[in-house]
Amino acid sequence: MKKITIKDIARELNLSTSTVSRALRDSFEISADTKKKVMELAQRLDYTPDPVALSLLNSHSNDIGVIVPDISNPFFAMVIAGIEDVAFAQGYHVVIYQSHDNYEREVMNVRHIANRRKDGMLVSLATETQDYTHFKALHDRGFPIVFFDRICDEIDTHKVSVDDFGGAYQATEHLIKQGCKTIAHITGPPNLLISRRRLHGYRSALLDYKMPIIEEIIMSSAYDSQDAFITTRRLLNNSIKVDGIFASSDNIAIGCHAAISEAGLSMPQDIALIGFSDLPIARLLNPPLSTVAQPAFEMGRSAAELLINLIKNPKEDRISISNVLRTNVVVRKSSLKSTEF
Repeated sequence: MKKITIKDIARELNLSTSTVSRALRDSFEISADTKKKVMELAQRLDYTPDPVALSLLNSHSNDIGVIVPDISNPFFAMVIAGIEDVAFAQGYHVVIYQSHDNYEREVMNVRHIANRRKDGMLVSLATETQDYTHFKALHDRGFPIVFFDRICDEIDTHKVSVDDFGGAYQATEHLIKQGCKTIAHITGPPNLLISRRRLHGYRSALLDYKMPIIEEIIMSSAYDSQDAFITTRRLLNNSIKVDGIFASSDNIAIGCHAAISEAGLSMPQDIALIGFSDLPIARLLNPPLSTVAQPAFEMGRSAAELLINLIKNPKEDRISISNVLRTNVVVRKSSLKSTEF
């Protein structure tokens, strides 16, 4: 009697062999209706998977997929260096994907990682992402996923971030201690958790020091220097004169820095400025940029360690870990009005 194969099922249903294979594996990419047709025919024809093919399907590739918004951002480059440091030592290869902060591209990256049988995935969310279905479907199937930096709180898995609230609080507190009376905040996209946490830290510091919270000088920008430049121009043309700006990232702060200089204002005498990240360019600006340093390399190492543990121990009962790394304020000339800090 002839052994029934995937090709036979595909021919009978007028589907591709890859579609039938994914349907038999209950892939999230295949519709419920197609899965039902495939499973019913497979049962009727008494189809059994080839053991060699099945062993290949279930084998480890020793590849880890890493999705970042932009590899040209020095922060993500340092995170990737930390990931590779751990992964290579454990015998894993790292494959990098960029979302370019685009939701559709992120979805395509996730599908590619799943289809190419990577062993797990490390992700920093795209700015546009507000629907997490593409991650939930994989996670529900037991696929190992760890989020870092731009994390997703809606999925119960390991996460690595920095103390965004504490770093923002300290940055705002620094400006207050420098004598700033009207402190603006250029925040990131509000759908990202890091933006909301840093905004919360800014607001809390102002409240604790009984400083005014003025909604008109809290403005949102993409994590992009050009967009931040335009936003800061708008801020400086506001009737409310600010003497301090806390930027939600160094890329935003770079745009602020350029707009302040274009307006003929000096830092920190007219406006004190502080960012968040401590990118290498921060110390090269004129004046050098004060910032909140976050341990990017350690973030990558921590995320990789958590993911590899998930890969190696898939059936282990676990509680999801949220690893929050410490930040520290790096004071430079862009904000240093006095010697006290």
